[in-house]
Amino acid sequence: MLAIHHPLSAGESVLIGLVVAVIVMVPLVSAPAQHLWRMTHEGAHALLAVILGLTVTEIVLDRHANGKTSIVGEGLRVVLVVLIGYLGPSLFGVGAARLIALGYPIAVLWLLVVLLVGVLFLLRRSFGLLSVPFAIVLLYLIIRYSHGGAETVAAYALTWLLLVAGVRAAAAHSIRSSEAQSLSGRTHLPPHLWALVWLLGTLAALVIGGKLLIAG
Repeated sequence: MLAIHHPLSAGESVLIGLVVAVIVMVPLVSAPAQHLWRMTHEGAHALLAVILGLTVTEIVLDRHANGKTSIVGEGLRVVLVVLIGYLGPSLFGVGAARLIALGYPIAVLWLLVVLLVGVLFLLRRSFGLLSVPFAIVLLYLIIRYSHGGAETVAAYALTWLLLVAGVRAAAAHSIRSSEAQSLSGRTHLPPHLWALVWLLGTLAALVIGGKLLIAG
């Protein structure tokens, strides 16, 4: 059974969030954050596809933090799977923030490991065969060997990363993404509408998750 950890103070949480925001927003240091966000993005596609009974044929992740999840199916279920991509990391961030507020930051790290292991099994030959195992090993080392609250700080940092990076990704390039084009083709609604849905959804997740991380 996981031990209960007391949440960090509001000031400590805000400080971690600000540091993460700088990392996410500054191009020279944002690459690792972008790669982790992309892993959870594609993981969200794959997880929802499996839940809805669709077949995931492959996941590809390249060295530029771009990716693609290929599924077999048609209809509303496929629309939902495509739609979840830009929202997935932010939704995971909200769930992680809730677990942290309840005193279970280690569960956040383990759930992220489980998600990445699922992504690993679906990967095809690409940069992801290096980046995903590296992320899994790093998370395991944090869980296994961190002491003195370092694992709690890591859980906060990763949660802030998913929430902040979600907004950045939705604002920066969702409108030009293949997913926006796919949804437009399947629903006959403009890509701008889907980009707006993603932006509003990720902003809402940041507000809700941020409140949980700061106020508990």
